[in-house]
Amino acid sequence: MKRLLTMVFAAAMMLSCVGGVMAEEPAKPVILVVSFGTSYNDSREITIGAIEEQLAAAYPDFEVRRAFTAQTIIDKLKERDGIEIDNVTAAMERLIADGVRQVIVQPTHIMNGFEYDDLVAETSVYADQFDAFAIGKPLLTEAEDYEAVTAALLADNEHIGEADTAIVYMGHGTEHYANATYCQLEYVMHAEGYDSVFVGTVEGIPTVDQVIAQLSASEAKKVVLYPLMIVAGDHANNDMAGDEEDSWKTLLTQAGFEVECQVHGLGENEKIRGIYVEHAAAAMEAAGLK
Repeated sequence: MKRLLTMVFAAAMMLSCVGGVMAEEPAKPVILVVSFGTSYNDSREITIGAIEEQLAAAYPDFEVRRAFTAQTIIDKLKERDGIEIDNVTAAMERLIADGVRQVIVQPTHIMNGFEYDDLVAETSVYADQFDAFAIGKPLLTEAEDYEAVTAALLADNEHIGEADTAIVYMGHGTEHYANATYCQLEYVMHAEGYDSVFVGTVEGIPTVDQVIAQLSASEAKKVVLYPLMIVAGDHANNDMAGDEEDSWKTLLTQAGFEVECQVHGLGENEKIRGIYVEHAAAAMEAAGLK
């Protein structure tokens, strides 16, 4: 009996070899999810992690991998928590080393700004290393994205319609011309009937002072603040909801408004995550994978 089992095992080994080399299953296609990153562990898993999980559920034939663009965050997580996350170059090199032949790069960026430009430049040089390769679009790219984001954020918002209440979304802002994204989003929100919703930025236009001027011209007495960022990290917790003298909460309170802060990243919103899933699908189609 033992000899019979040995012969069966040997036969199986011979069948699994080609030219004397063990035949390996081809590597699964990969969705590389690229985010700026955050050192806020709790927020990371319910935002970036949730986007990755929704992509994995939507496309079970793909392996979902993670990369961050912020090296300072990568280094901090490794030193503080022992968590190792690839930067974009390391992630691309790892894909090649692992024999992956089909790759979709899906960023979690809000807009087509400097970071997205850098991502395209950094990953495109590897395109000829794969049989299929495409880069998905950020959250706000096409005209229909603005309508989809507006619906995702406001259709079920409990503060819409509250008397004397305005909603303000705080974005990051940029010197890139893509900063116009914020004004376009506010325009679409108003066009959809959400006149009491405003969008401002920390480092771009509209500034917090411009937002306060808009609020003062309205009938609002209360302001509900939300971050217009995938993760509720440093900007959301400090620049928006902190107690420092220059935080948006402090400045709005000093301007005479009752202020409520909702510290939730956009990645917590299932409908927002769904937009990234759709963008990945479009990239797959462009790469001939659908």
